[in-house]
Amino acid sequence: MTANNDNTTWSGRSVTCTAPINIAVIKYWGKRDEQLILPTNSSLSASLDQDHLKSTTTASISKEFKRDRLWLNGKEESIENPRIQNCLIEIRRRARKRKHNDDSKSEMLNWSVHICSENNFPTAAGLASSAAGYACLVYTLSKLYDINGDVSDIARRGSGSACRSIYGGFVQWTVGEKKNGSDSIAKVVADVDHWPEMRVLVLVVSDQKKHTSSTNGMRNSVNTSDFLRYRAEHVVPSRMEEMIKAIEEKDYQKFAELTIKDSNQMHAVCLDTYPPISYMNDTSRKIINMIHAFNKYQGELKVAYTYDAGPNAVLYLLDEHVPDVVSLINYYFPPCDNIRETFIRGLKVDFKTDISQELKDVVPLEPSPGAIKYVISTKVGQGPQILPNEASLLNENGLPNKLLQ
Repeated sequence: MTANNDNTTWSGRSVTCTAPINIAVIKYWGKRDEQLILPTNSSLSASLDQDHLKSTTTASISKEFKRDRLWLNGKEESIENPRIQNCLIEIRRRARKRKHNDDSKSEMLNWSVHICSENNFPTAAGLASSAAGYACLVYTLSKLYDINGDVSDIARRGSGSACRSIYGGFVQWTVGEKKNGSDSIAKVVADVDHWPEMRVLVLVVSDQKKHTSSTNGMRNSVNTSDFLRYRAEHVVPSRMEEMIKAIEEKDYQKFAELTIKDSNQMHAVCLDTYPPISYMNDTSRKIINMIHAFNKYQGELKVAYTYDAGPNAVLYLLDEHVPDVVSLINYYFPPCDNIRETFIRGLKVDFKTDISQELKDVVPLEPSPGAIKYVISTKVGQGPQILPNEASLLNENGLPNKLLQ
């Protein structure tokens, strides 16, 4: 299909969009309803810059397509996945609910769809790939089918945290009270330009698929962890209020303290699960020790860490401290010689290859060469974006431009 400027063809329509990953500072861990994907507690995250971490999705409909099909990272996957179907069915339901006077648009609702999606970061490695993927899927389909208004509740049906990637900046996912989940949606706390000094360092410890999926881990925690229930009822509600205030007032000390404590608490819930779940590894714990020693040396919080369901660390810090922290990372977790030039990716960072002896004396670690694969230097970014036609991942026949053999 050769699309013209309004993304339409003689026989179909195609739209390509991108969406960001988001990294939570108040964590979502546990569902009170697995079918609707309703959380046990509210959560809050930042969407990251799509220049460095994003999903890209093309969705095309045509009367020439025989059936719905899906490709992910160059490989065809089953579109019968229940979560994908939840999103697709709801998108089509909302599209049919609209009254079209244009018969051609009504006819399109009966055509099959081809979907192709790619991530520019490791999938299923604890870097919020499902959040970006489902947000991108739902946003792209909403544009394809001309659906207006909030679609974060549809993205939530694919992956809970995906609802937060529907928007840029700092975003909260409200727990909601209604049984049908209609009030469990994402809302912007502060837009992308609110705190321009905030920077993010993603420390990729492992790009391999995690041993326990988030879905299974959450289910086990809900069923066996008393700490999860206490956290949801007694800790998170006030912590959300404190975090929102810290962001609004750009109070980094409070923001950093809450971020660290909430990450620690989520992983404590995982350890309280039976049998226990441990997403972090020895390198993850060394990074934690390094950050706490550095903050103590500085006399205040200069950098905050957070971990999702995986060993990879995400550091939130102000831009003025990025060079010192990257110098610290480079010294204690130096790259192997063959990746030295690509060790720091994303935004340019001017850093030193050594640190002071005084700092070495207070950080209780020996260097671990190669323990961190690479570091992505990035920042808070925008929500989903629509790309021009030439960025399509599908060719004129509705098949992927790139296919794994």
